[in-house]
Amino acid sequence: MAKVELKQPIVDEIKGYVKDAKAIVAVDYRGLTVEEDTKLRKQLREAGVVYKVYKNTMLKRAFEGTEFEALSKHLDGPTAVAFGLDDATAPARILNDVSKTSPNLEFKAGVVEGTYYDAKGIQVIATIPSREVLISKLLGSLQSPITNFARVIKQIAEKQGEVA
Repeated sequence: MAKVELKQPIVDEIKGYVKDAKAIVAVDYRGLTVEEDTKLRKQLREAGVVYKVYKNTMLKRAFEGTEFEALSKHLDGPTAVAFGLDDATAPARILNDVSKTSPNLEFKAGVVEGTYYDAKGIQVIATIPSREVLISKLLGSLQSPITNFARVIKQIAEKQGEVA
């Protein structure tokens, strides 16, 4: 069996993730302990992020002709990729949180919703809260004036009730 026939299923697997991904973040994982890596994988899995280590040549082949092709120039040395399938900022956010306690985990680059970011750009993306948090903040902001208005009206009614 030719080597190409053995590698093609792996490239097809990567292409499947690429097709569904809203974001892909590439990191250098050299120096992570098994414990740190296990903890990282668990957090990513719970957030719906696929975290894999593939050969760089297979990643390059899978990224060809996609919006993630810009990552190919960063695929040298040990590289792990995190595919954000549901939440576009989840891979960057979780990897950034883990990198605070595991300094050996370093960002290489990423593509979030079609836009390429270098390592510093991905760290900025990591500071963006999740979609659910942003929606709850928006709803809180919209609800606050109504709640305050209702509270004032209630106080006025109570005050007038005492006078009468």
